[in-house]
Amino acid sequence: MNALITTYAALADRLDRNEWVLPTLTRFLFAATLLGYFWASALTKLGDGVLGFLNPSTGAYAQIFPKAFEAVGYDSSQLNLFHWAVTVAGTWAEFILPALIVLGLFTRLSALGMIGFVTLQSLTDLYGHGGIQHAETLGAWFDRMPDGVILDQRGFWVLALILLVMKGAGPLSLDRLLVRNAPSVRPVSQPQ
Repeated sequence: MNALITTYAALADRLDRNEWVLPTLTRFLFAATLLGYFWASALTKLGDGVLGFLNPSTGAYAQIFPKAFEAVGYDSSQLNLFHWAVTVAGTWAEFILPALIVLGLFTRLSALGMIGFVTLQSLTDLYGHGGIQHAETLGAWFDRMPDGVILDQRGFWVLALILLVMKGAGPLSLDRLLVRNAPSVRPVSQPQ
């Protein structure tokens, strides 16, 4: 039994020393599964023309502010500056934050931003689009059914993002290049 425990401990120690694996695989999996999802969603929010990134589509308001948009008869000109700013910021966030995660640039901040984004997205799906009324959309934990959109799927999204917040992007990242090329920072001396 001691040999088995010693072998297990040695294997665990080797795995612990390979800290590059989890952040690198997490970013790869994010690129393979969620990058296209968020970018496709962001594309539906762009308005027409060259300045479409500043002039959201009507679909953008319907996705982000469904009840407010319905209340003004689906006329986006009746919405205020707040609605415009949130819609533009949300659209940009759907493009920029996933790209930064995949590139491994400002990864911890980008992953933190994505956690906030996914949280707001989920709340909008539940309360703005009526998902709270449909148990299959919300899902449930400990129910042997892993296909609930909010609690199950997005729970795993957030777990992956938390891993990136905690561990960073790993060695194959622009963050690593920035840190390597940054001037050394001296610790601030403590007053005595």
